[in-house]
Amino acid sequence: MKNFIKYTAVIATTLLFSASLYAHHSAAQFDFGNTVLVEGKVMEVRFANPHLRLILEVTDDARGTRDIEFEGHSRNNMRRQGLMPDMFIEGDTVTIRIAPMRNGEDGGYVTALRTPSGEEIGRVSGAD
Repeated sequence: MKNFIKYTAVIATTLLFSASLYAHHSAAQFDFGNTVLVEGKVMEVRFANPHLRLILEVTDDARGTRDIEFEGHSRNNMRRQGLMPDMFIEGDTVTIRIAPMRNGEDGGYVTALRTPSGEEIGRVSGAD
């Protein structure tokens, strides 16, 4: 009976955590079919796993100036695409192509980036 309870608890815990991990790694909240360009000043950048974290100070006519958080691939994937942590720093102005949030909120998933020196990682220029 003790073993039954122990194994049941292990199975239940595994199922609970696996469901949350699956939900976290879903990209359903991003609209990859309608990518847009965003330019802003880098406020924070973190090349880490599980995702790139990029906070830009963005200014537009409709909503003024605000900080917006974006996410991207893992550190390993970003490096394989050619994006290295020393390509830009806080205070630099960068242009990114993002898959915006489907619900219209600020933020999105970085699919390409143009560094301050003009180097493009992915396709930033050109029509979508």
